[in-house]
Amino acid sequence: MKGFNLYHDEAKQDVLPPITLNDKLNDPNLYVPSKGLMSAVNVALHLGQPLLLTGEPGTGKTQLAYHVAHFFNLGKPLIFNAQTTSQAKDLFYRYDALAHFQFAQTQREPLTPEEVEKRFIRYHGLGAAIRTDVKAVVLLDEIDKAPRDLPNDILAAIENLYFEVPEIGKKFPASPENRPIIIMTSNSEKNLPDAFLRRVVYYNIPFPDDKTLLKIVASKVGGYTEGELKLLIAHFEEIRAGKTVRMRKNPATAELINWVALLYKAGFNPKNIEDPRTLSKSDKATLECSYSVLAKNRDDLKDILKMLKS
Repeated sequence: MKGFNLYHDEAKQDVLPPITLNDKLNDPNLYVPSKGLMSAVNVALHLGQPLLLTGEPGTGKTQLAYHVAHFFNLGKPLIFNAQTTSQAKDLFYRYDALAHFQFAQTQREPLTPEEVEKRFIRYHGLGAAIRTDVKAVVLLDEIDKAPRDLPNDILAAIENLYFEVPEIGKKFPASPENRPIIIMTSNSEKNLPDAFLRRVVYYNIPFPDDKTLLKIVASKVGGYTEGELKLLIAHFEEIRAGKTVRMRKNPATAELINWVALLYKAGFNPKNIEDPRTLSKSDKATLECSYSVLAKNRDDLKDILKMLKS
C-alpha cells in the first residue's frame, strides 16, 4: 500500500520520509462560511456585539475567528481559552505572583512597576486588544467551560473597553473606534446566563451538507477528481447518518479532510468504495487503517471495522 507500512518495515528504517503537514487544513483564506454564518457575522459587526457560535466540534467555530481576522487584514486573533478555573482578570492578563515573590527575595531594591510588568505580567485576549488599542479579532474559546459568572464579566468588559492592573497601578482604556471584534465559541456543555445571551448575536453552525463538504474538501485536499471526492463523501455521510453503523461520536469536517488526504496518500481508488464487497485485500486493509481517523473511541472503531467485514 502506497504511503503505509513505514513502521515495522525493516527495509524502510533508514528512509523515513519528512513529515509534510497539510498547510491548507487551517488556511483562513480557504474557510467556506455558509450564507447564514456570513449574515450572523455582519449583524454582529453592525451592532458591535459579540458573536456567540455553537455547533458540534469540527464545524469551524474556532477557525471563523482566523478567517474574519484574515479577511479584514487584522493579523491573527487574540485568544483566550476559557477554563473551569478562569476568573474575570484572566480575560485581560496573567500575573505570575509566585515568580515575582521568588525573584524579590534575591533583590535588595524593589522592582519598578515597569520592570514588574515586563517580567511577570502577560497580556492576552481582551487585555492585549485594549492595551494595544488597535482593531483586532478576539477569540474567547469554549466559554461554556468557564464559571457561570464569567460570561457576564466578559460583556461588562466589552462594553466598558477598560481594565486595570493593580499590581503595577496601570489603567488601560480603549477607543470606541478600535472596539475589538469578539467571537465566542461554546460546545453547549452547560447553559449560559440569560442576561449574557440577550446581549450577544447567536448562531449555530450546522454540519455542512454534501455540496458544501465537497467544496471544502476539494479546496483543502488535492489529487482526487470531483467524482471521486463525491464517492468518499457519500461513504463518510453514510457512516455519520448511522445507516450501517451507529457512531457514538460522529466524525466532523476536520476528520473527513484528514481521512481523504490519507486515502489519497495511500493510493486508494475511491471507485472501489462503491461496493465494499468487491474490495481487494489490499484496499480493505487500507480502509481498515484509515478508519482510525474517523473513529475516536474503541466501540466506534470496532463497529466500523465490523461494517467493512460484513
